[in-house]
Amino acid sequence: MRFTTLGPLVVAAALFARPAVAQGEFHWKGQVAAGKTIEIKGVNGDIDAVAGSGEVEVTAVKHAHRSDPDEVKIQVVQHDDGVTICAVYPSDGDRENTCETGEHGRMSTHDNDVRVNFTVRVPAGVRFAGHTVNGEVEAANLSGDVEAHSVNGSIRVSTSGSAEASTVNGSITASMGRAQWTDALEFHTVNGGITLNLPPNVSTEVRASTVNGDIETDFPLMVTGRLGPRRVTGTIGSGGRRLALETVNGSIRLRKSS
Repeated sequence: MRFTTLGPLVVAAALFARPAVAQGEFHWKGQVAAGKTIEIKGVNGDIDAVAGSGEVEVTAVKHAHRSDPDEVKIQVVQHDDGVTICAVYPSDGDRENTCETGEHGRMSTHDNDVRVNFTVRVPAGVRFAGHTVNGEVEAANLSGDVEAHSVNGSIRVSTSGSAEASTVNGSITASMGRAQWTDALEFHTVNGGITLNLPPNVSTEVRASTVNGDIETDFPLMVTGRLGPRRVTGTIGSGGRRLALETVNGSIRLRKSS
């Protein structure tokens, strides 16, 4: 099934600068129980997660053009839901930056250009959450649920669990093996396409919308409500579980995993 809409293209200009110099690495290794979460929170920098075994392993490497990398601290917070590790930049006046789980905490850079790239080894069954602002998030061949968020950067996820992702300037490519989930799964971007690979036996209520792009699906889709080239609402299989995909400048593709 294919719906096509033509519209203006949005092109982002690339900025070039002299190479940054890498500073000392940060290493952390620790036990995170299956079903709990290893969460990484950065501002400037990429986050890469790969499959691991035994304990969770985290490496952070700092780069900078003009700011002092030593001013950015890597903080580890253990809590009931798992472990959160943040790149904590110098505080802005009286407002202190803090490392806290989920949507809590404060992560302002105040013009600091230190870039922190994280690499994470995630054991089987451990959930992974990656948050950055200026950077990409990639989670490859994981077995737990994945949550990935950026603002200026693409997202790539492959897991045998479930996944959800959001960015503003970047594409989203995700493959998930879980055919059942509890809460609604959401995939959002503004300038970029969304490609989602789902198990053949998935059942879900789909809501997909774009302004400048195509909507394609490999699955038979029973459309509900009004059908249009920019917005589709329908049921795959027996429905039930909610799945939302939204972009402005980009195509949406639902693919059936082999």
